[in-house]
Amino acid sequence: MREEVRDVTQALRAPAAAAVLLTLAGCAASVGPPTIARDRFDYVEAISASWKNQMLLNLVKVRYSDVPVFLDVTSVLNAYGIDNELHISGQAAPVGRSGDTFLGAEGITHYTDHPTITYVPVLGDKFAKSFMSPIPVSGILLLIQSGYPADFVMRVCVSSVNGIENAYGGRYGRPGDPKFKELVTLMREDQSRGGLGFEPRTGTGKRAMAFVFKPHEDDAMLRRHARIKELLGVKPETRELDVGYGSFATESTEMAVLTRSMFQVMVDISSYIDVPDNDVAEGRVHSRPRTPDELMMYPALIAVRNSAERPQDAYVAIQYRNRWYWIDDRDDRSKTIFSFLMLMFSLTETGTSQAAPILTVPAR
Repeated sequence: MREEVRDVTQALRAPAAAAVLLTLAGCAASVGPPTIARDRFDYVEAISASWKNQMLLNLVKVRYSDVPVFLDVTSVLNAYGIDNELHISGQAAPVGRSGDTFLGAEGITHYTDHPTITYVPVLGDKFAKSFMSPIPVSGILLLIQSGYPADFVMRVCVSSVNGIENAYGGRYGRPGDPKFKELVTLMREDQSRGGLGFEPRTGTGKRAMAFVFKPHEDDAMLRRHARIKELLGVKPETRELDVGYGSFATESTEMAVLTRSMFQVMVDISSYIDVPDNDVAEGRVHSRPRTPDELMMYPALIAVRNSAERPQDAYVAIQYRNRWYWIDDRDDRSKTIFSFLMLMFSLTETGTSQAAPILTVPAR
């Protein structure tokens, strides 16, 4: 009889051992590495989309004289865990006696995913430094030096050069001096032909950067250089200018660039957002009329449309005051301006917190 019970017990041990080995193998596999490729991409996409929505929402709010609010994603923590449990039970009845012989096994797996995302509002000193302080002149000139069109960068980021004023939107806007348009157009033409450049200097203030006219015998380039110098009010024989922040040049060898803050850039760009005529008529939003000549000289920087229904083909779309505001995905110019604005926010970001979100994936 004991031999019969032993034989049945031996028969039960094999499947039980196999079940235990399979459970241990499952526990040994790490859950962490496979999640990185998936979650990193998903978080980047989600943060990018929310950043675009936040930017457009704040542009529309500025258009309505509302207070813009920015929330930074400072950290993304995601903790994963897998717990496996295996319960095995069995019974062996001797031959010739009543009872059942059986083997029972039960497996339980617990999967946990605990994302923790930290948002920090941009307020106080950080807001003042990031959004209210002027954009550094060196940053603007280096953007031009790196290949961004000079007329585009100057149009968006600069208020005046040697007293020549750029156009500005908003409630207290101005039409802009035709000389500014001519100046930045000439700089763009010279930039495309390698006729001008900017060099960093070891000094500070108005001597931190130099605007250099490249020596050349090409008649068209010589005429452009002569006209640029005439517009800036410097001597014809000048070969380079000390560039720095300021409204007016105090010396004949200076180029004073009055840069805008990021908030001023937002006010200017938002002034071109289309708003419902009823909101203008009822005084809910200010709309400064622009003459055809002004629009021809300084065309709209961005095209943001609005409608009662959600758009179907939008690059970015948000809802505000029961209406949808969006940028058409086929509007390459507006998308470029919008992306440049987001880039400028990244470049002017200051503070002790991490500028880029952190993705940490601990596993257990």
